[in-house]
Amino acid sequence: MNPSDVANLRREYETDGLRRADLHPDPIAQFSVWFSAAIEAALPDVNAVTLATATTDGRPSARVVLLKGFDQRGFVFFTNYHSQKGRELEANPQAAFAIYWVQLERQIRVSGRVEKTSRAESGAYFHSRPRGSQLGAWVSHQSEPIDARQILEGRLAEMEERYAQTPIELPPHWGGYRLLPNEIEFWQGRANRLHDRFRYTRADAGWTLDRLAP
Repeated sequence: MNPSDVANLRREYETDGLRRADLHPDPIAQFSVWFSAAIEAALPDVNAVTLATATTDGRPSARVVLLKGFDQRGFVFFTNYHSQKGRELEANPQAAFAIYWVQLERQIRVSGRVEKTSRAESGAYFHSRPRGSQLGAWVSHQSEPIDARQILEGRLAEMEERYAQTPIELPPHWGGYRLLPNEIEFWQGRANRLHDRFRYTRADAGWTLDRLAP
């Protein structure tokens, strides 16, 4: 494909849009409304979000992770604490994520401070995962270079033998993060690129809500 062909890729948005009156005063409740609608629409990978982190000198990185929970405290995902994102969050505990449901012509952006979940919360989720995923958390030294896939397969065989007769332990280097939001934006596609955007910003008494230009 030529670069000029990429520039010509476009689609029109056809929804009825989003009004202030449609929105819940609590952005977490509004997130729940949209998330439930995405589930009801049977969208694939409905909880996949693009998570952005940055080093202390401002070098950003992004990757797709799976959102595993949300409530009034914030949004939770799990990972290897020694991974690139883990190292960046240790040094600079600020992050943002975007979730885009193309079929619904909707996007949500969230940003704020990040903290680790408790070991009890991490353990509860870890032991709910399939056995292979639990073993994988021990096998993969995430983000480190490896010479061949056979290294992973060899480590997997070792872990399978180690835990053949016992429950798999929660690795000390693995667990959850909770993003504590200070801004949440809801975006609804509209015709002529005049999209509807509403941003909630955390304030002392709760949240303020502003319409943003598209």
